[in-house]
Amino acid sequence: MTTGRFAPSPTGRLHVGNLRTALLAWLFARSEGGQFLVRMEDLDRVQSSTAHETDQLADLAALGLDWDGPVVRQSERFDLYHQAVVDLSERGLTYLCYCTRREIQEAASAPHGDPRPDGAYPGTCRDLGRRDRADHEAAGRPPAIRLRAQVAELPVPDLMLGEVTAVVDDVVLVRNDGTPAYNLAVVVDDAAQGVDQVVRGDDLASSTPRQAHLADLLGLPRPEWAHVPLVLGPGGRRLAKRDGAVTLPELAALGVTATDVLTVLAQSLKLALPGEAVTPSLLLERFEPSLVPGVPWVLDPAAGVTL
Repeated sequence: MTTGRFAPSPTGRLHVGNLRTALLAWLFARSEGGQFLVRMEDLDRVQSSTAHETDQLADLAALGLDWDGPVVRQSERFDLYHQAVVDLSERGLTYLCYCTRREIQEAASAPHGDPRPDGAYPGTCRDLGRRDRADHEAAGRPPAIRLRAQVAELPVPDLMLGEVTAVVDDVVLVRNDGTPAYNLAVVVDDAAQGVDQVVRGDDLASSTPRQAHLADLLGLPRPEWAHVPLVLGPGGRRLAKRDGAVTLPELAALGVTATDVLTVLAQSLKLALPGEAVTPSLLLERFEPSLVPGVPWVLDPAAGVTL
């Protein structure tokens, strides 16, 4: 049985772009009679909060989206991530990295540097000697832990994009403050929860080969990925809260109900006619993954596209 999931970061209200992706993830999973899980990716201790989590769950419920089992929080799963890092380290597949973000950017932009696509790490500390490590430690630089990747790039099948091929670099597994990094946590969590279907925005597609490679090294099953187009705001930018009323409370203040939002989202997915009232169960009857639009939905009042 398929198990899908929606995994937001509880750092604020979900906007209509997030909600459209959540709806698609729910439809993909439920259309196959599968489970749908919600996981809070709350590794950002500064911005994440239980209040934001409560609000996001309320947003999902307002659209009529249900989920199975308790909500899982990454902040409560550090032991799992630690064990994965121990496993990789014992096999020589990790190393300490003392680079700052600025140093990585400067190395990539140097005239005779080795520019890497997609912000990939150039491997500066991969073969760092003992003396250099000691110097960094003496200078008080806390190290991050990076994966020692075994491939340079990797093709990964995708239900929406056909195939995603991207660079696989030495991703950070544990940040220099001791916090597990996103790429590690998402791979470990999906496997631990039995998630075998990941529907998410196509802005994350380029990270998929990295995650597939990490899963392979950990001996974990890869999920099936489907990267869906984003909702764009005016000018073709990725939709953001700067684009006006884009969250359910903001829209409610303008008289736009959650039911109205669901209807407009359904129309954007070619699952409803203009003005037609719909429910998640009705959309489920109409849903066919192969018919999901493959282009972004542009929410631009100037073009007459509004909620």
